[in-house]
Amino acid sequence: MDTSFVKSPEVQKLLDRAAGIEESGGNPRLKAIMRDLIESAMTVIVKHDVSESEFWLAVKYLAEGSGELGLIVPGIGLEHFIDLFLDAKDAQAGRVGGTPRTIEGPLYVAGAPLVEGDAALTVDPDEGAHTLYMSGAVTGPDGEPVENAIVHVWHANSQGWYSHFDPTGEQTPFNNRRRIKLGKDGRYAFHSKQPSGYSVPPGGATDQLMQALGRHGNRPAHVHFFIEAPGYRTLTTQINFGDDPFAADDFAFGTREGLLPVPNRQGDAAYIAFDFQLQRASDAEDEGFSARARAAAEPVDAA
Repeated sequence: MDTSFVKSPEVQKLLDRAAGIEESGGNPRLKAIMRDLIESAMTVIVKHDVSESEFWLAVKYLAEGSGELGLIVPGIGLEHFIDLFLDAKDAQAGRVGGTPRTIEGPLYVAGAPLVEGDAALTVDPDEGAHTLYMSGAVTGPDGEPVENAIVHVWHANSQGWYSHFDPTGEQTPFNNRRRIKLGKDGRYAFHSKQPSGYSVPPGGATDQLMQALGRHGNRPAHVHFFIEAPGYRTLTTQINFGDDPFAADDFAFGTREGLLPVPNRQGDAAYIAFDFQLQRASDAEDEGFSARARAAAEPVDAA
């Protein structure tokens, strides 16, 4: 059947009613978005002649896999698309330059210890893991040091597990997580046990979808960052290890040009020098974080 069926008077009337278009209450913006979203879903159903069984299997998948939506969204490219969309809006507004943004991922935990100086991220034993040393500067668009910046940094351990989300229960709160308060020179430094790449949970909803699409669910070794400072736009980004075999084939589309440093490996240590450049904030909203739901834990004293 042709997709023009969706434009039939009966279906269009159904869309208006479903989205509350004719009702006086509610949020007009949400109504418009919801109507377009439902119409798009209807168009896909007609275009691909989705059967009743296929439709309800999809509903079952979404219901059972809801706990992995934080992985499914980047896995199908939607989180990366948001970055591309924001980049395009910036370019249209003449806002260019700065370190590229990239996906946040679902594994940030608020409340990490706030420290100064050369921060030690790893507090748990991680036998056999090499040491990672990372340092650099945070500057503004004119190259000026950014004073009083806070660098939020988090990454997995050498087994690919993040504290707070580790199913083994072996990591202490905020292992490999810190907030680093910078001084007037805008420089940061930390050391930790080097993270490894990892795959999505085997047999889980994301893995099932990736296999059905003929794709893998692997990420390269990487380190996440938020960088916030008064007067500057908060940056959400991550660096991916440029020598990781999945650096060019990240299932979550998190790798971007300019975010792929190759560690300088010397014996049992790896060194990364990486500078961040922030954009100036145009309003208070620029200095904040998105409204994304994030995990939180009780703050603890830094080790």
